[in-house]
Amino acid sequence: MKICVLGLGYIGLPTALLFAAHGADVVGVDVKQSVVDCLNRGSLPFAEPGLEDLYSEAKSRFLVRTEPEAADVFLIAVPTPLDPATKVSNLAYVKSAADMIAPHLRRGNLVVLESTVPPGTSERVVIPRLEKRGVAIGDFFYAHCPERAIPGRTLQEMPGNNRIIGGYDRDSTDRATAIYRTFVRGQIYQTDTRTAEFVKLMENTCRDVNIALANEFAQLAEECGINVWEASTLANKHPRVTVLNPGPGVGGHCIAVDPWFLTENSTRCRMVSTAREINDSMPNYVLHVARGLLAGVRDPTISILGVAYKGNVGDTRESPAFKFIQLAENEGYAVRCHDPYAAEFAHPLMNLPEATAGSDCIVILTDHDCFRGLDPATLQVRNKLVIDARNILDHEKWTDQGFAVRVLGDGSSVQQTVPGDIAAPAGLYSAGAARSIASSSPPSISLLSPNGREGFL
Repeated sequence: MKICVLGLGYIGLPTALLFAAHGADVVGVDVKQSVVDCLNRGSLPFAEPGLEDLYSEAKSRFLVRTEPEAADVFLIAVPTPLDPATKVSNLAYVKSAADMIAPHLRRGNLVVLESTVPPGTSERVVIPRLEKRGVAIGDFFYAHCPERAIPGRTLQEMPGNNRIIGGYDRDSTDRATAIYRTFVRGQIYQTDTRTAEFVKLMENTCRDVNIALANEFAQLAEECGINVWEASTLANKHPRVTVLNPGPGVGGHCIAVDPWFLTENSTRCRMVSTAREINDSMPNYVLHVARGLLAGVRDPTISILGVAYKGNVGDTRESPAFKFIQLAENEGYAVRCHDPYAAEFAHPLMNLPEATAGSDCIVILTDHDCFRGLDPATLQVRNKLVIDARNILDHEKWTDQGFAVRVLGDGSSVQQTVPGDIAAPAGLYSAGAARSIASSSPPSISLLSPNGREGFL
């Protein structure tokens, strides 16, 4: 079987190599000459655990081109970005891929769309473009199989996760199921094309809404003088409750984008839109916290640790760091960035000593594991302030070194004076008052018994 994969990015390249490693002859197509040249040199255009080994295993069955060619199966895995001004999907890459396939499409071929798209895109946009050269749907087969994988675990999740396959008709669904079954170990669930498009968007919208709820809980907890991390741990003792962790915003190619695809043609999207607004506003909230800490500091410098959108990967797509940096610079703050995983970023990246030298406030935006064990004694800062927006630091270690630690979502009141005689707001831990709040087992919480005496949970 010959498979032609259009789009060799974070999803397309691993998918192409998995098919090749499991016996298919694969032609990978990318319009970026730099990607084609990189692969033809035997290099990879991005890092992903296990991808280098997979490439070595599959390369004898894998060719790379800038144009598609005749094949049995055509797979579209191109980007579908969001227009930031209109919050509407940009389907230009999908349209272009369909137009490129059409001249090579023959009776009996299968076309699979993996790119995430608004519901109805296959019927209204993709299939009509594929039919332009005279081969009608029914003479060729068509299915939507949305990807389900995250950077850092792509090669575990692509074979291991359950998959949804929605075909134009029963034959299309069965044919697509058969080719994915060559490497997918998870369950494959069959449906129609439009439902498959909807399901992918539902999944990420559900996650976005739940994150927004956690972020709103965090802000409410600060107003109430509550530690949201402790409160969430207790709430999650309920068998039907799962409160997620708050954070400085949502990024990546899915959760920050897909909800808008679901709602772009709808007038019934109040909860989804509100969730997006809450999550998009979290960089503003973190800056609000920084502004309070830095009041009275002249010409402040902020050091950002982590610009990737999630921990232990270098992917910066839609990262909350973009907005936070722009807001901070508009506020007049000098900003320095450090991320050991990110290879490139819109803002200059520095090593840790350079990024923190003379800093007035360190802001943890990404939960890289390497940040958890940072030794604050080695940091040559001007003011010892840190905002832990991911709750990953050993707070006692930092406060022992004289740092005032502000944890996102912790409104428990600890009054102290921080460097520069800046009055500390709630949620700051001083040495002697510090305690870990990252544990799954919260500290004892005082309760009043029916007789009015204090008890403990």
